[in-house]
Amino acid sequence: MDAPVANLLIGPTRSVPRGREVGMAALAWLLIPLFAALGAAIWASWTARNRTAGDVSELAGYARFREAMEKSHSGSGVV
Repeated sequence: MDAPVANLLIGPTRSVPRGREVGMAALAWLLIPLFAALGAAIWASWTARNRTAGDVSELAGYARFREAMEKSHSGSGVV
């Protein structure tokens, strides 16, 4: 009778043939970097997108904010 085999990915097994278990563990360890690379590619494309169109409206909004803050503080003597 074979002793129980402990695999870090699957857990203790007795009835699974050893060759299939090793193959599935190798497949799982190969898929981890594949998903990481896919996630990195998606993140890189998201961060490299062209965002210049939104800058104009954001800067205009910031200028309106500064004007509003200057107006609210210019009339009061309390700092």
